[in-house]
Amino acid sequence: MLKTLTLKGFRCFKHFELTQLGRVNLIVGENNSGKTSILEAINLLTTGSKFDALTRSMLNRGEVLVNNESTRDDELDICHLFTGHQIDIGCHFKLIAYEGDKQHVFKAKIKENGSENVNAFPGDPEWVLEIFGSNPQEHKLTIPVSPQNGLPLNYLPRHQSYLTNNSRKTQFIKTSSLTSQAMMALFDKVVLTPEETLLTEALRTIEPSLERIASVSSEKLISESGLSRKGFVVRLSNLEQRIPIGSLGDGMWRMLGLTLAIANAKDGILLVDEIDTGLHFSTMSDMWRLIWDAAKRLNVQVFATTHNSDCWQSLAAIANSEHPSSDGITIQRIEKDKPQSVLFTERQVAIAVERGIEVR
Repeated sequence: MLKTLTLKGFRCFKHFELTQLGRVNLIVGENNSGKTSILEAINLLTTGSKFDALTRSMLNRGEVLVNNESTRDDELDICHLFTGHQIDIGCHFKLIAYEGDKQHVFKAKIKENGSENVNAFPGDPEWVLEIFGSNPQEHKLTIPVSPQNGLPLNYLPRHQSYLTNNSRKTQFIKTSSLTSQAMMALFDKVVLTPEETLLTEALRTIEPSLERIASVSSEKLISESGLSRKGFVVRLSNLEQRIPIGSLGDGMWRMLGLTLAIANAKDGILLVDEIDTGLHFSTMSDMWRLIWDAAKRLNVQVFATTHNSDCWQSLAAIANSEHPSSDGITIQRIEKDKPQSVLFTERQVAIAVERGIEVR
């Protein structure tokens, strides 16, 4: 498991550290304090074998230079990756995490273009973005920076490996949840495995009469990339016909995504932005019990964010029932302009609830 995380020059963080990370880590703080950026940093460190981890995070934020000229491609507006939203020669950011004695590194730097062949980019770009990991000589990637200070989307090496030695199985659920297509792909991997039982038990916390869930794929559905809730039906004990899962509300869809993600993150990491999205406060404790039990059984480390007091207090109830341990539950509060998170261990979380202390 990751035990510490350091961000230098990344997004809103000049220098920031999280320490004493546990099995389940809930990140809290005000809006625009950098909670999502921390999840993105972990994602870059643990899925560094593919460049599209960085591309997806920027597209999700809308950090794109849209070009109306037919001769130019849309570009990633990379200045937003760097503290201060500006770039120049020498600008860089560095992400570092320790997993026991093993160090994970992701570093990006703006430098002058040398003689490298930068992915067959036309012309002679003045600047390049250099990305490398723990071994910069073996795993380095050089990408052209356009005159508009962007990365042209059509020239990005989306599938090129550059941090292979540090790659880990990682699932990242954004606020908008997973797409139907992504969830069906994850579902196919758990069918007729022990994790399928985990899935059914999780959905019963939302709908106790649920007996079974199944996927119903089609070529039309597979070709869709939107967020429509298609592709799954359930059988309820009190009804004869099958029910589309979209008919059962936001909570069922969110719980399905959470469970599929953690079941497919065995021996890896689960990242969830605003984990309480779509869930009623009455289901929070069941959700955290599911996450905690599955994380221990499948050896998954969980990082999640929330703004919801019911969410962290429900996690506190789980923490209060566990024996404090070095790989247990933490709440990490992010405060603007502070160099380190405010750490709440299992015992401190339980005390905070008892005394009515606000940890957000």
